[in-house]
Order: sequence, then C-alpha cells, then structure tokens
Amino acid sequence: MGQQHSEEQGARNLSTEQLSHELALRFASKCFTPLEITHFKDVFRSLADEQDGIHYWKEETLCCFLAIPDTLGPGPLVYQMATYLGAFPFPSLAPSILTIEAMLKVVVIMTERYGRVLKNGKADRNKLLFRSLAVFDRRMSSVHEKPSQESLNALRAGHSESGEMTKTSPIQGHTPRFFVDQPANDDEEEEDDDELALAALDSLDAIEVFKLDQRADTKIHHAQIPIDNFRRLLMLLLIIAPLDAQENLSRHAERLTAARVEGLRRVADSILWSFTPEQNPGIFYQAFNTVIPASLPYMFDGLNPLFEHFLFSKNIDLSKRRRQSPFSTPLSSPIKPSLTVSQTPDSPLEPLLPREGEILDLNVLSQLAFFLKGSNLFRRLRPLYIGGDAGFSMGSIEQKVFNWHAPSILLVSGTCLPSEPDGARERAFADFLPPKRFPNGASGNSTSGRVVFGAYLDVPWKHTYKEAIGGSHALLFQLEPIHEVFRASTINPEHATFTKHGISFGSPPPRARPVSGLSQHAMLGAVSLLLDASLEFGVFNHDSNGGGSFHSSQTRKNDWQDRFEIESLEVWGCGGDEEAEKQRAAWAFEDREAVARKTLRMGKDVEADRALLEMAGLIGNHNATGGSMG
Repeated sequence: MGQQHSEEQGARNLSTEQLSHELALRFASKCFTPLEITHFKDVFRSLADEQDGIHYWKEETLCCFLAIPDTLGPGPLVYQMATYLGAFPFPSLAPSILTIEAMLKVVVIMTERYGRVLKNGKADRNKLLFRSLAVFDRRMSSVHEKPSQESLNALRAGHSESGEMTKTSPIQGHTPRFFVDQPANDDEEEEDDDELALAALDSLDAIEVFKLDQRADTKIHHAQIPIDNFRRLLMLLLIIAPLDAQENLSRHAERLTAARVEGLRRVADSILWSFTPEQNPGIFYQAFNTVIPASLPYMFDGLNPLFEHFLFSKNIDLSKRRRQSPFSTPLSSPIKPSLTVSQTPDSPLEPLLPREGEILDLNVLSQLAFFLKGSNLFRRLRPLYIGGDAGFSMGSIEQKVFNWHAPSILLVSGTCLPSEPDGARERAFADFLPPKRFPNGASGNSTSGRVVFGAYLDVPWKHTYKEAIGGSHALLFQLEPIHEVFRASTINPEHATFTKHGISFGSPPPRARPVSGLSQHAMLGAVSLLLDASLEFGVFNHDSNGGGSFHSSQTRKNDWQDRFEIESLEVWGCGGDEEAEKQRAAWAFEDREAVARKTLRMGKDVEADRALLEMAGLIGNHNATGGSMG
C-alpha cells in the first residue's frame, strides 16, 4: 500500500512535459508491435529535418509523405491538427513541434489505437479533433513551417540534460500555443474536461496535473471551426474515404479533374449546411457534436488508413536489426537502412464502382460512406435499376430489384415544383396528396432547386399488400442541398411499401378498400418519402413533432415539405457476385414456375379429356343450339 501511494505521489509531482513523455512511452509499448515501432522509427528518421540537434517534421514533409493533394489545399490544416494532437493530453503545450514522440501520439490518436491503453476512457476522438481544428480568430488558423528559435532552444536544453530519450522528454519548453488555448472566460463554471485526456492521465495517476493545465484551456463551446477550413477538410475526407492502409493517396488524387473537384465542392457544401442551417462564421461544438453522431458517424474513418502509412517502411531490413525497446536509440544516431526493398509497379486500382449512375458517382459514394460502412459500399455496389436505362415504371423496378436478397440503396433526384401546380400532371399529383401545410425545405447554397433524397433498405424488396417492410437498420436521408440522415424508429415498423400506388418510405401502407367518408389522399408519414405510381413526381415530408417510422431531424426543428419532379431514379444493391447469382437463380425459378402454370397437362385418354372440356363449354362449337325440351 505504501509503495503504491509513493508511486502515485511521484507521478503527481512530475511536470506536464515528463508526463507527456511517459504517456508516449506507454503508447509505444502497448499500442504497437515491435515490428510496427521499427517501421515507424525508420519512416520518421528517414524524413526528419534537423536543427540544432533537434529532429522534427515540418509541414511540407508531413504533407508530402501523406500525399495530401495540393489541389484541395488542406495541407496546412492537417499540419495544424497534428501539432495540436502531438501535445496530447496537455493543450497548453500546443502547438507542439513534431518530434518522434509527438508524431507517435498523432498516429495513435488518428488510428484510434489509444483504446489499448485507455481501457477506462471513452474511445471518442471527435472532441479532440474539434479542438485541433477550432480557432477563435481566422488569423490564427495558419501554422509556421518551422518551429520558432525559442521553442528549439527549450527543446535543446531539455535534451542536453540526459542525452537519451528514455530518461527525459524532448518537449521540455513551453511552446507557443494556439490562440484557442489562451485563457478566456475563466469565471464560468462550465466543465470542459476532455474524457480521452482524462483517461490518459488516469492511466498515469496524474489527474490533478491535468486539471491544473486545463485552467489555462479555453472553453470549447466558445471555439469554432472556420467554414473555409472545414470545407477543405471535408473535400480531403471525401477523397480518403475509400483508402486502404497500404494504398497511396496519390493514386486517388490522380482522378482529381476539374469536374471532380467541382463535384467534391458541391458535396462538401451540402455537408457544411447540415452544421449551419443559417449563415454562421464557423462551426460550433454543439452543432459538431450533434450532427456527426447522427448523420456522419464514419466521416473521420478515412484518417485511420491514411496515418497507418507511418507503420509501413519500404527500406528496412528487419533481419539485421537487433531488438530494442521503443525509443531506446538516441535520435542523434539515425539507423541507415541496410537493404532497399525492390519497388514493384503498382497494380491498377480496382474500380470503386462498376459504373457511375446518373446520381451515384465517386463523390456521392464517399458521401454515403460517411454514414454507411465503407466496407459495404466500395467495390460492393451493383446497379440493379437505372431509370434512364430501364425506363420509369413500377414494372421495371420490380423486374430489376426484386429477389435481391441483400440490402439496397434507392436514390432519387429532381427539381422542386412551384407552389402553384403548372399543367394537368402537376395538378393531378397535387390532388393525390393532402393539402400542403408546410413550407419548402431550406435550399442551402443551391439556386437550382435540385434535391436528392434516398433510402437504405436492409431487407429484400417485395409487394406490400397488408404490411410494410424494413428493419431497424433502415435509413431515410437527404444528400442535397443539405445532408441529413433520419434513423429508423424501433416502435413504428412501417419503413417501406411497394404497391400499385407507388413507392414510399415512412408512410403506412394504403388501404385495400377506401373507407366511406374518408379522404382518398395519400397518407404521408411524419418523416417520409413518397414516389407516385408513374415515377414522375415525389414528395419528402418532415413533421418536427415526429411519431412516424423515422425520427425527425436533430438540427432542423422546423416543419417542411419538398414536392419535386423526378429526374433520375436508381437502386443499387449492396453485395457481390454471390448475391447476384442468387438473384439470377430466383428469377430463373420463377420463370420455370410461370411456364409450368401455363402448360395444360392432358391425361392418357385424350378423347375423354376433350369430351369433358366440350361439356364444360371450354372448347368446341359453342354457337350450336340445343334440342327442344318439349
């Protein structure tokens, strides 16, 4: 007991720099294998700059290694995030110089490997990522390429005290901080402890030190991410969404044509408007923390494989390396690679889509991956129905989509209708719907009136004569002009219907027989999407009071209804060759059954069978008159 108390007391007496060093050592030993640490050290040392005995990475080095495309311009933002995360768990040390310890913590956080050490902490890096992006002043969003001389002097002084990395931290000085970390509003009682940082310090028995450091930390709810910065980050996240751990980002960046960049910007703007329903100078934490779990839960997943690249070095001979504990080799004596692995030409990239649709392209595919698992999307989607190819009819959809025994995604795009119907077809559609009580939805930055809606159905399609279909994982979503996802309710199971009246999501099945005295209008759910039987028009309804089979918006608390003319309609199947073969087999079986039902099987006595059919009046001379009864 006494020894444990003494160790805990010793931990509390350590400085923030020493605790940061201890945490880096723990991350190195617990979150990586010895092979991964060897690769990481080789990658860092082979590219590190040196100034006055200090080895570090500058912005240009980091961006070139990660192959961040210059076209999108997110390089300074990625570097800003890294210099903040490198100071974890002490925001007062940010921005940190990207030494080997700082870069190790950046990789741990970006790849979410911290769970191997922080078992009692909440494995949620979103708050930490917000801190790394947030500023109080746009002028402070840029970072210097090289550390200041003052910072290097502090580092050199700390490094010279021991000469070895295993005994003291290279981060001994108090480096200049982001403006977001300056003291402000300290008289407020609002708690702003970062749970991940608390868990890190709890593993070192140093909570009190962290709380003292937090007194100098700005309240997170007063910070914001500048819109322009976040747009650039979103465009990068869309590009890296399909990235594999050992796949070079530059191969995807080669596809960045002018049209692709314009498409990325359009998708990024739709996502931005989910954070800012009205014009705001930046994104605040409340909106950030509300929208991401609800509509963008996998948005940051692409960072994991991007920073996994630090764990793969191509120029190292492990057979000639002696086993070492992490960070046991001084940085002043970098190890030269003894063998260069022969570079083999990269094989062609497998297409992410078998073909692009009228709605679904690579940009929209990455947008879908922000709320649907990418492993179910990339190289796993098949076009079941494309309206422009198969024709806009319920029969075409049935022929193409039915018997697909796996989840599927429906996408529909169109142009909003005017408030007053124009033409007979629009008037007929308006008469089919209940009187419009809600205004049109927000248009975001769009001036064209284009809208894109969709649904994810987790069960096979079928006719719904009496009850709706759909499971608890069904989704209803809007992609343009504002990105938002509406989750399925577990109480109301009326998720999807396919009838002669059309296709609907979130509305109850139509009555088989009209009830006298009741309206013949279509029934719209609180949050619902309806496509009419002709597939000419659609309507999306949102009632903020909820109560339907899909939950209402988490951010837009108003009511709205968008009526639109359908321009494109697509259904994509989530699956591979096995699912496609099952669908072909099911259709072949139904065709054989239909042929069998049409075939009239005669018995052995053909004449007797014919006489029986003639008596029934099915064959023979039906015009002959019968004999007289009298």
